Amino acid sequence: IRAHDGPVTGLSVHATGDYLLSSSTDGHWAFSDLRVGRVLLKIAESGKDDPSLSEALTCAQFHPDGLIFGTGTENSVVKIWDLKQRANVANFPGHSGPISSIAFSENGYYLATAADDSDVKLWDLRKLRNFKTIALDDRYEVKSLCFDHSGTYLGVAGTDVRVYMCKQWQELAVFN
Repeated sequence: IRAHDGPVTGLSVHATGDYLLSSSTDGHWAFSDLRVGRVLLKIAESGKDDPSLSEALTCAQFHPDGLIFGTGTENSVVKIWDLKQRANVANFPGHSGPISSIAFSENGYYLATAADDSDVKLWDLRKLRNFKTIALDDRYEVKSLCFDHSGTYLGVAGTDVRVYMCKQWQELAVFN
């Protein structure tokens, strides 16, 4: 599947297993059919066709219901998109530096985000607000975030691997 004109920065498989979401430094996200290997949609981050108005996307992730997804931008904003409408329906500013990773909880209520600012922010998708910020050590580089399937734990991978207990958001373990 050749969907982008720049490096691919994020991939996420749809809940059905039939579709692929990709993001790129070319400022576009793409929705592709894995069965036939074809791009179905390619949309500029800005929502406009002028590529000069788009900024680089740094990551992408489907929501568990497959109806919405999130992208991270080089400009420190996490954007939520409605797949059917092909529209940006919510934005989560608050980080500084490019977004490095995003992850939806399995129940779909929470979104975890990380950026070059060494913070992990937790967002309530029902209220569209940040309810918790986990401040990590200075210069801690978060490379990946992941909720477990039960929704009990959040893994933070970077300089080391840290596991947090959801709801209390306390650190349970650190693996060097």
